[in-house]
Amino acid sequence: MTRKLLEPISLGPIRLDHRVVMAPLTRMRSEQPGDNPGDLMVEYYRQRASKGGYIVSEATVVAPNGGGYLGSPGIYSDAQIPGWKRVTDAVHAKGGVIFLQLFHAGRQSHFDMQPDGGAPVAPSEVAYEGVAYTANGWVPSSPHRALSEAEVVDMVEQFRLAAVRGKEAGFDGVEIHGANGYLIDQFLQDGSNQRSDAYGGSIEKRARFLLDITKAAITVWGSDRVAVRLGPSGSFGDMKDSNPEALFTYVASELDKLNLAYLHLIEPRVLGNSEDASKDQNPVASRLLRNVFHGPLIAAGGFTPESAEAILAEGSADMVAFGRFFISNPDLPARIAEGAPLAAYDRDTFYGGTAAGYTDYPAQAEVAVA
Repeated sequence: MTRKLLEPISLGPIRLDHRVVMAPLTRMRSEQPGDNPGDLMVEYYRQRASKGGYIVSEATVVAPNGGGYLGSPGIYSDAQIPGWKRVTDAVHAKGGVIFLQLFHAGRQSHFDMQPDGGAPVAPSEVAYEGVAYTANGWVPSSPHRALSEAEVVDMVEQFRLAAVRGKEAGFDGVEIHGANGYLIDQFLQDGSNQRSDAYGGSIEKRARFLLDITKAAITVWGSDRVAVRLGPSGSFGDMKDSNPEALFTYVASELDKLNLAYLHLIEPRVLGNSEDASKDQNPVASRLLRNVFHGPLIAAGGFTPESAEAILAEGSADMVAFGRFFISNPDLPARIAEGAPLAAYDRDTFYGGTAAGYTDYPAQAEVAVA
């Protein structure tokens, strides 16, 4: 049944043995203070690496003011490079491939997460309801302020410098996080971007921030080792747009011109880490944007091995990213290949904490021995 998922594929110069992708998963286990990957994160990624398998790292903060979740790792300082190098070495030792996901939370943050205790930043000051994770747990996001145009230009440079550090840390490429209501998504959608300068107003201007960041990363990596993640019609973080189909069709068509490694799409049926029953449960984003993006396309959001096989078979995607199932099944590609049962995940241990619910899920071979 699951034949297409197990076929090899190339992402630019990278040859993969199968099409089962480990999605970027915020787990909030970095060492504090400093947002550094430590032993626990190294073991987590080592467990989930496989020969010819592809992993996208968790969302990694590109600037000191970019965090929204205490425990999310950073790549905004040279001091964070050695920890990440241990992660990439562990993945490569098992024959795997790993891209670094570059991320800025934007308005989904809190005073306590800001280096100077100031306001989180965003494209515009627009009231919304969001949350951040601090030392006091989940709290409402703090009131934010709009970035000046000069600050927007500097933020593009922060993404570029993060891409440089990712290269020094041994990653195989970078994925730019343009989804889930974070800073880039806030620039894209007109529910959050009400600017009237070069970065707001028309679809073309709202897309400029993402495109500038993507081109900056390409100067570091080359186009075939740079990717972008989008969430067309995604509503996480109180996101909305007056014409999402036109917006995301334009963005995907512009990205298509850059010869990227791939485009990664989150289906709108997903809201955060669960499925939104009010949304169309079909994979609509992939089917729409396949018409304008002609490079490799990764679909994500609520897939099972069976539904993943279906979307690959119909040609709407080339690879499928799994999140929750990769949390509880560190050897997910092998389980799919063998038709083995998938272990259940525990939502209570998704974010923050210890090894529990993080590195203590056994592989199928360990289950069989036990």
